[in-house]
Amino acid sequence: MFETIRYEVADGIAWLYLNRPDKLNAFIAQMNREVKDAVKAASTDDEVRCIVITGEGRAFCSGQDLSEVDENMDHGQVLRDHYGPMMKQIRECEKPIVAAVNGVAAGAGFSLALACDFRLVSERASLVNAFIHVGLIPDSGNLYYLTQLVGHAKATELAMLGEKVPAADAVEMGLANRLIPIDTWEEDVTTFAARLAALPTKAIGLIKRSLKATTTLSFEDYLEQEAQGQRIAGLTKDHREGVSAFMQKRKPVYSGQ
Repeated sequence: MFETIRYEVADGIAWLYLNRPDKLNAFIAQMNREVKDAVKAASTDDEVRCIVITGEGRAFCSGQDLSEVDENMDHGQVLRDHYGPMMKQIRECEKPIVAAVNGVAAGAGFSLALACDFRLVSERASLVNAFIHVGLIPDSGNLYYLTQLVGHAKATELAMLGEKVPAADAVEMGLANRLIPIDTWEEDVTTFAARLAALPTKAIGLIKRSLKATTTLSFEDYLEQEAQGQRIAGLTKDHREGVSAFMQKRKPVYSGQ
C-alpha cells in the first residue's frame, strides 16, 4: 500500500515509520501524500486509539529531500500542494499522536514532530530548525506550534540561529515530553503509546478540540465550546465506565467509545 513509509496496526496502536533510511527519511512528495493517507486511515479506524510516528534507521526525518528542489520551483506552491495537506490531516486527527524522535529531526522533520501531541526523544535525538541554513523560513506549521511550546523569544532564537537542540535540552525547554534511554527505546515508546491507547479515546479527541480552541476563541466562546464538549463526553460509554469503576473501586477498562 505504501512505498516511502511502513504502516502497521497492533494492540490499538498505529505505527507509522518514515521509511527512507538511506536518505535520513527526507521528505519527497510521495512521502507527504503517504503520511497524510496513513494518518487519515488511522483516524477512521476504530481499532486505532493511538498513532506513533517514527523513523527507520538512525534519523527521524532530515526535512525536505534537496535532490527534489529546483531553483526555479515555487516553494509556496510546494507547501500548498504537499506539506499543507499533510499537516492539516495531522491537525484534524482527534486521536493522540506521538512523535517518537529516534534521531535527528530537522527542517520539515522538526515541523512534523512539533505537530504531534507528544514528543518522545531518544538520547541520540536532536532537533534543528534548519531552514535558515538554506535561506528559507520555517514552514509546515513550524512557528505556529513552536511559539506555543517555547514562547516568542525562544522561537525567534531557534528559527533565526538554526542551532541544534540536543535531546536533553529539548525536554528542559519544553520541546519534548520525555527523554528515553537508547537501551529501552522501543520498550518505553510502546509502553507510552499503550498507555494512551488505553485511555478514553473520545475524551482525548474533545481535549484536542478544546486545546485548539484556546488559540482562536474568546473566553466566552471557549466556555460555550467547553460546555458542548463536556455534554458529548458525558454521553460516552467510557464516561459511564469511569464512573462505574470509581464507585466499585476498580480500575476502569475503556473501550474508546
